[in-house]
Amino acid sequence: MKIYLDLVILLNIFFDFILLFSVNYTLKRRTKLIRLILGSIVGSFSIISLFISLNSLELFLLKFLISIFMILSSFSYKNILYFLKNLFYLYIVSIFLGGSLYLLNIQFSYKNNGIVFYHNGLSINIILVIIITPIIIYLYLKQNRLNKDITSNYYKVDIYLTNKTIIHTTAFLDTGNNLKDPYKHRPIILLNKNLIKRKYKYLLVPYNSLNNHSILKCIIPKKIIIEGYREQTNFLVGLSEDNLLIDGVDCILNKKLLERE
Repeated sequence: MKIYLDLVILLNIFFDFILLFSVNYTLKRRTKLIRLILGSIVGSFSIISLFISLNSLELFLLKFLISIFMILSSFSYKNILYFLKNLFYLYIVSIFLGGSLYLLNIQFSYKNNGIVFYHNGLSINIILVIIITPIIIYLYLKQNRLNKDITSNYYKVDIYLTNKTIIHTTAFLDTGNNLKDPYKHRPIILLNKNLIKRKYKYLLVPYNSLNNHSILKCIIPKKIIIEGYREQTNFLVGLSEDNLLIDGVDCILNKKLLERE
């Protein structure tokens, strides 16, 4: 089997650049392009494993050492936490990309000999891999950024309806939730009514939505403890008649509760 060394080196540089660029984008390192290219060139030294006999442990140690130099070349060294976080994300992105390409391979290929794959019909070739790789990384980075934006507004909360009745749930901070009662101007959080297992005295609060005017059933609770914030007492719990559309969330927080610090 012929191996074109120049092509192997260029492919290594291409893949390493994609990985380093992903780390740079995810962690917002603002590293110059030339440093990412330098790190990619350093990473291409892993091809020496093709020409020397190494066992599995030695091969792992060699690639791990090269990955360390890749990170140092691209992002330099500021402190141990900064370095380890860069290295960790390099491996996370590598695993995701490698796993995705492997999945595509087993879907479209039936036989393989080293890095060359065959089957009776369509095969995963170098050109297709080069095209698919940036798409996979783009989708990964986009979803990763979206997840960060969403989960940064998730909070664990303990809602004390009474001293003995406590609801432990996950809440979402909706910056558009400005509900407050017109009587004492207390902020209102929304809670899935299915979490209420007994009858309480309700306070009926009028409110305006986008298209209509309605009445919201509210409970006057004892307090709420929001993860990372001190407890709050002067608020109302509005019972949502509809299931909240945010995955894994049964409570919508009012931003006023997090402003009182």
